[in-house]
Amino acid sequence: MTHGSKRKAAAAVGLLLALLTVAAAHAHFARAAERPAATAMVTIDNFSFTPKEITVAKGTTVTWVNHDDVPHTVVNGDKVFRSKALDTDDQFSFTFNEAGTFSYFCSVHPMMTGRVVVK
Repeated sequence: MTHGSKRKAAAAVGLLLALLTVAAAHAHFARAAERPAATAMVTIDNFSFTPKEITVAKGTTVTWVNHDDVPHTVVNGDKVFRSKALDTDDQFSFTFNEAGTFSYFCSVHPMMTGRVVVK
């Protein structure tokens, strides 16, 4: 094999590896796009969040729904998320893209507390 043929063979191998990498990445993203987004729900009823603590995976959207007859809010003390006042049957959603523990409370009724643990 001549020096020129070795160079061409190495270039062909490099091109093949690049094509395989692109194909693998495309397949990964196609599978990710097919997966439904993870969701979880917290209800607000009788002046409490249920469940009081919820554990979810990164990327999960948590939705709070107010079933009380009075307004409530969902406020994280670290200002990561904050809802407007939620009237009866109003809802608020937030997608958790970072791992950690996120405590929250109702700013209208501070004794109402909850926590989202993201793994």
